[in-house]
Amino acid sequence: MNFTIFLELFNSKLKNIITIKKIAELANVSPGTVDRIIHKRGQVSQENIDKVNAIIKKHGFKRNIFASNLASNKKCRLAVFLPKSDKLEYWESQLNGVKKAAEDFGKFGIELHYFLYDFDSVSFQKMVSKVLDFDCEGLLFSPIFHDESIVFLEEYKKKNAPVVMIDSDIKDKIDHYYIGQDAFKSGYLAGRLISFAVKNKRNVLVVKIAKEIDSTSVYLQRIKGFYTFFEEHSELTNFSFSEVTIKDPDVNQLTLEMFKDISSIFVPNSRAYIVAQFLEQQNIKGIRIIGYDLLKENITYLNSGIIDFLINQKPEEQGYMGINCLYKKIILQEKLDPTHFIPLDIIVKENYM
Repeated sequence: MNFTIFLELFNSKLKNIITIKKIAELANVSPGTVDRIIHKRGQVSQENIDKVNAIIKKHGFKRNIFASNLASNKKCRLAVFLPKSDKLEYWESQLNGVKKAAEDFGKFGIELHYFLYDFDSVSFQKMVSKVLDFDCEGLLFSPIFHDESIVFLEEYKKKNAPVVMIDSDIKDKIDHYYIGQDAFKSGYLAGRLISFAVKNKRNVLVVKIAKEIDSTSVYLQRIKGFYTFFEEHSELTNFSFSEVTIKDPDVNQLTLEMFKDISSIFVPNSRAYIVAQFLEQQNIKGIRIIGYDLLKENITYLNSGIIDFLINQKPEEQGYMGINCLYKKIILQEKLDPTHFIPLDIIVKENYM
């Protein structure tokens, strides 16, 4: 299509766009009355509301929210309530995605305010009051501490502002949008991966490495999904399971006794490299390891063949899409699906790039 034809088509479309002024003429009311009806403010008679809405329905008028937002120079303040990224590469990736979105959507009026806490429930609870006191139009939140998050969300509900959750989800507590993996299905997938190409008896060890692990919903869902796979495949009778919990991500917390007769290991978070480091130091070979996330340490052990599979959660994409979701909901006023699941990407050393 050449430029002349494009311009003719563009101009013809412009002629068909109905304006507030034109609506006012057709309804025999003032432009101010039309504006009040569109924005649902001020006192307007029901007769005029019905006339204007009928004309809008007939001609397909749609308010240019983007343009009006720019014209008013209005700022849309969003609260970002996430863990600090200090020494936690996964959360650093989340925040990198959020900051990239801040750059891209800042010119449209999006303004981010960060409420970051140390990775423990005490620090989380101290930050809760600051978030609740902050006047904002929307919230980006990761409910990693399940019980504390439920209490927080019940209070935040009073703000009547949209909430986007990333990384993990709390269902049925507050209307919200979720962006992240289906934690249950990702655990189910891990079980399937461990079951592949197994003929002899397999002793499977679930290694939980994190502070305050019992409070985090995503762990519980992954582990539940993992065991559910084997419960639903009763033909897999040659598997036995044991668990070990390490409260601190320290290789010195592991012992040789934990890995006696173990053939496969499931680490339901991004700390698989802790186990891999121990096995390397002890020169233990032949144990299949499955974990999460493309952390530098995980990739090192994936490439060396000590870690077999990593399930990638794409944390940077989650952070970016979370802000994008709030932008679409608040600024563009789009109707959005409440859930966007990140694909369950299986990474092995042969397909890592």
